[in-house]
Amino acid sequence: MVFALVGLVVLALLGAVHRYVWRRFVGDTTAPGSRLRRAGTVAAFVLPLLSLGAMTSGRLGAPFLLQQVLAWPGFLWLACLLYLTLALLVGEVVRPILLRALARRDAVRGVPRSGMPSGTPAETPGTLQDASGPLARAVDEPRPRTEELVASGSAGVPVPSEAPARTASGASGPKAEQEAEAEPVEEPAGRTSAPALQPSRRLFVSRVVGGAAAAAGLATVGYGTYGMLRGPSVRRVTVPLARLPRAAHGFRIAVVSDIHIGPILGRAHTRRIVDTINATSPDLVAVVGDLVDGSVADLGPAAEPLAALRARHGSYFVTGNHEYFSGAEQWVDHVRELGLVPLENARVEIEGFDLAGVNDIAGETEGQGPDFGRALGDRDRARAAVLMAHQPVVIHDAVQHGVDLQLSGHTHGGQLWPGNHLAALANPTVAGLERYGDTQLFVSRGAGAWGPPVRVGAPSDITVVELASRQT
Repeated sequence: MVFALVGLVVLALLGAVHRYVWRRFVGDTTAPGSRLRRAGTVAAFVLPLLSLGAMTSGRLGAPFLLQQVLAWPGFLWLACLLYLTLALLVGEVVRPILLRALARRDAVRGVPRSGMPSGTPAETPGTLQDASGPLARAVDEPRPRTEELVASGSAGVPVPSEAPARTASGASGPKAEQEAEAEPVEEPAGRTSAPALQPSRRLFVSRVVGGAAAAAGLATVGYGTYGMLRGPSVRRVTVPLARLPRAAHGFRIAVVSDIHIGPILGRAHTRRIVDTINATSPDLVAVVGDLVDGSVADLGPAAEPLAALRARHGSYFVTGNHEYFSGAEQWVDHVRELGLVPLENARVEIEGFDLAGVNDIAGETEGQGPDFGRALGDRDRARAAVLMAHQPVVIHDAVQHGVDLQLSGHTHGGQLWPGNHLAALANPTVAGLERYGDTQLFVSRGAGAWGPPVRVGAPSDITVVELASRQT
């Protein structure tokens, strides 16, 4: 019931946002019935349907090819929708400023609110170019009656009221009247014809603001997509541990999280990550959850490059929440076949410290949640402990069990600004290194992306954590 209510709220919100975007980009800038308006209206219906299909096709068990077809346009549109909406909201501030500026300019030039120069008729009938010209006066002024044309006494000459109109060339009669109406009137010297009807100021401002918002939003998404597909960068951080022996000083752990192999990020993405990790020559590789978005049957080949990971003390893996959407048991077995060591609420002794791993919180629905007692309960507290746990929120359990360093992911660093502010509401640390009591928490931004293959303000990374001993 709760999930259904949340789904309805999300759908209503998406509908309202799409309506707003349509209004500003299409309704306010195009003419009713025009091709552009029809195309924009069709897009306003098709694009959200593609996004819904991209988000639900995998969980509904749709063929993997269909998932791939829907994923690119559907997920990219979500990123575009976010930044187009943000740009339009900025435009709401700029819009009245532009309207006032144009109104002041037009007031100086004598242009009324319609946007037309002062004195210009709303419509230009035929060849009547100048509303103040001689022909206009002849048309506008009432024709005198016969009695008014007859002077008293001998000084006036009577003119009959039914006298035919005479043209400038001297012709008369009905045909001459038609010629007089059709013949263009020569403008007096110094006068110019009024310009054609111009768009209103409001339409002009709507097009300027809409065009600028579209350019800014699409450029942001394009830049974020390029950065994501280029591959993760390498960061390095040194973490001093009080209980780390001098012999383990300088031990390097390559931390990678949130690879998100899926319908968009496939085998080439995995290969880039493996090559980047191997280039750092780490002592140990820690894959901290959310490896995949899909089943082993669909994504097994895309994960195969992980078998090429090279580290002196091996590569280790813990589950993330997305593994439990994708068949966690099958993936644990598969990564083991690829040469990684799954740490399912377990630990191993490494040179100078204990490396432990716990299952993700999402596994609780399957009876496979985190078990800190099993992973850390009977260890030697004189040894340093490094914990792999996908979500940062378990840091308080790590503190209680005397962990020196927790390695996590999950947040993506927010992935799409201002998502970092939302991520901060649900996580103690969004990215980087922070201390909680005697325990330090490092959160990776991740090497992949969920949904849109776009990152803005949170570049993907692989971090080499170098352990430092405080012992002399």
